[in-house]
Amino acid sequence: MKVILVNGSPHANGCTYTALRVIEEVLQQNGIETEIFQTGNQPLAGCIGCNACLKNGKCFRDDCVNVFVEKAKMADGFVFGTPVHYASASGSITSFLDRAFYGKGSVFQGKPGASVVSCRRGGASAAFDQMNKYFTINSMPIVSSTYWNQVHGNTPDEVMQDKEGILTMENLANNMAWMLKCIEAGRKAGIEFPKQDLSVKTNFIR
Repeated sequence: MKVILVNGSPHANGCTYTALRVIEEVLQQNGIETEIFQTGNQPLAGCIGCNACLKNGKCFRDDCVNVFVEKAKMADGFVFGTPVHYASASGSITSFLDRAFYGKGSVFQGKPGASVVSCRRGGASAAFDQMNKYFTINSMPIVSSTYWNQVHGNTPDEVMQDKEGILTMENLANNMAWMLKCIEAGRKAGIEFPKQDLSVKTNFIR
């Protein structure tokens, strides 16, 4: 079993990474393979709804999004991390997720997902809510913890001083490992992910 942890911060070793590393260590202690995937510090374009990915299987922009989607096909669970920018997820992770999820539901459906937010002081709950919407539109079980998945601090050292935040990350990792093992046990017992019916689409323009 493998979990990919995505760092949506432009800082490869900053506060968001620190939270993800805590999760990664506990996952590994549970026998789960991990990989931290960096979105990087280069500009990431948002989705333009051109449907090229539906026709060709990948986005026409040749960047880290396509690399991630290929890796995601072989992953069993995901943790997406972001710093808080103006009470929202970072522009980088938002563009990344818009494009990664658009038209690629089969890659993520039925696989547990969790979001983690890092902030200096405020805006964590709003960013956390924004991130979770990617999971709930795509039939992904959400992995929770003993508090909302957030850490506070302006530096990695300060994040490590957020004792409740660190404990929340550790509990999240244990819950992720437990859910993955339950899904695996169910699969071995013949319980498969339910077929998704997408035959009805409506709008409200008459």
